[in-house]
Amino acid sequence: MPQIPEKVHELTVGQLAARSGAAVSALHFYESKGLISSRRTPGNQRRYSRDTLRRVAFVRAAQRVGIPLATIREALAELPEERTPTREDWARLSEAWRAELDERIKRLNRLRDHLTDCIGCGCLSLDTCVLSNPDDTFGQRRSGSSLLAGPTATEERGRTVPHTAPPPTNSCT
Repeated sequence: MPQIPEKVHELTVGQLAARSGAAVSALHFYESKGLISSRRTPGNQRRYSRDTLRRVAFVRAAQRVGIPLATIREALAELPEERTPTREDWARLSEAWRAELDERIKRLNRLRDHLTDCIGCGCLSLDTCVLSNPDDTFGQRRSGSSLLAGPTATEERGRTVPHTAPPPTNSCT
C-alpha cells in the first residue's frame, strides 16, 4: 500500500482508492451521494482531504452491516468538516444504530434457528412455517400455494378468482 507523506494534506482519487481499498468508481459514487466531498483543482481534478479516509472507512463499515446510504449520509452530515472526526464522534454516530443492528441480529438468529423448518415446509400454507407463514395466515385466505407467483389452477382454466392481496414473495429461498 503506498504511503502518503505527512506533508501531503490532500489526496488524489487514485491515492484515496489505494489507501481506502475502495474502487475509484465507488469513491465517485460516494461523492455523488453526498457521503464524501472533494475540491477541484484548476485542471478539474478531484482532491480529497486526508480525513476522507476515515469517512470512507466509516461508509464501508456501515454498508457491511446493512445501514442504508441515506442513513449513513445523515450521520456523516453531523461530523465536523474542519477537522478529522474523533473516536468520540464515531462512537456517538454508531450508538444511534445499535438498536437497529440488535433487531437485525435478532431476526437473523430467528432465521438461522428456523431455516431447516422453512426449507422443509416449502413455504406453502403449513402452520409450521414460522418465518414466512406464521399461524398459517395464508392458508386462511386461500388454498394451495399462496406464496408462489402465477395463476392458480382455477385461473388457468379461464375463471378469474379474485385475490384479497397479492401473493407475498417467498423470503425463505
